[in-house]
Amino acid sequence: MVARTQRERVVRMSVEQPLWRALTAYRVLTMLYAVLLFVFTRAKFERPWVAVAFLAVMSVWTLVTLPKVANAAGCTKRFLVADLTIALTGIMLTPLADFQAQQIDGPTLPSIWTAGSVLAFAIKGGWRWAAFASSFVAAANIVERGHPSRDTLHNVLLVWVASIAIGYVVEVARASERTLARALEIEAATRERERLARDIHDSVLQVLAMVQRRGTSLGGEAAELGRMAGEQEVALRTLVSSGLVPATRASEDAAQGAVVRTVEVDDEEIGNGGAYGARPCDLRSLLAPHAGSKVSFAEPGAPVLLEPAAAMELAAAVSAALDNVRRHAGEDAQAWILVEDWPEEVIVTVRDDGPGIPEGRLAQAEGEGRLGVALSIRGRLRDIGGTAELISVPGQGTEVELKVPRGKAGQAR
Repeated sequence: MVARTQRERVVRMSVEQPLWRALTAYRVLTMLYAVLLFVFTRAKFERPWVAVAFLAVMSVWTLVTLPKVANAAGCTKRFLVADLTIALTGIMLTPLADFQAQQIDGPTLPSIWTAGSVLAFAIKGGWRWAAFASSFVAAANIVERGHPSRDTLHNVLLVWVASIAIGYVVEVARASERTLARALEIEAATRERERLARDIHDSVLQVLAMVQRRGTSLGGEAAELGRMAGEQEVALRTLVSSGLVPATRASEDAAQGAVVRTVEVDDEEIGNGGAYGARPCDLRSLLAPHAGSKVSFAEPGAPVLLEPAAAMELAAAVSAALDNVRRHAGEDAQAWILVEDWPEEVIVTVRDDGPGIPEGRLAQAEGEGRLGVALSIRGRLRDIGGTAELISVPGQGTEVELKVPRGKAGQAR
């Protein structure tokens, strides 16, 4: 979701759009410049009516086609050809309207308005289109002059090089946008897969592991059932860790339902609108059901209000940490939950008195597809902008510290 939104924002904020807006302004300003240039020098024209006729057509064309150059969709090939044709016609009509302009190397009728046509080709099609259009303009200027001077050749070369450079920059920008959009798409798919994977870990995999343990202890036909459940658990862990689980909308909805079941609360406990409603949720009500003879729960005296989505993810991470205590520290292990409500962040600490985690065990577990810590704890905290820190000393238990910044989780007080 976040990455998908970022990708849409990248597409909307395409580097091309500011260029089209700049081109629109350029065409209007250069049209006014060409008209004013004629007004102040009209006495020198031998056939001013030719200039008036062309400038009138050019001005009407410029104003009428402003929507065409507002974006890439409107700037079609047919429009580009017609626009370039008008620019070339203006260049070729210059000697007819003002013969002296040809002799003294003066400006053409469209003047610098012609560059706008070339730039439209560059923005629309890249440097190859720019080279095509600027070559026609260069040829028209050389033919119009008859005997081009150094200044004419200089101006022609400048337009040709500048337009090709702009076209190349546009192509590079487009390639960068496609790469960024693809990266955001991959990131979004990865996060979707991680959400699904950790919810599978919290529900299906734990059920399969329980069936395996109970079946083995009961023996007989139950042992065979436990063996099959163990095989399916291994296969599913491999599937999840290899990234082959599709992140569909339906599976995501089912996964969110699994989160609600994991923390064992219902919609009424977190206010109207369900687990992901708009009203703030008291984190204490989600963690209190864990308290018991083996789990001590220490909480502030006032409500710890978080956005429902953040509260649910945080509570699910705590539940996953307690599951790890029961599985790895034993049923007799003692655990403590401490909730701290600070102005800048909410901190939940889960500590146990088990044997601790041997060095390198977490990395080994991830390699085997056991992603309880990586996905169910760290992954959840990362998705809501928080952090999860695990501290374990062999023989002295394990402590999991979960931090959620207020700016990320959102507090309503």
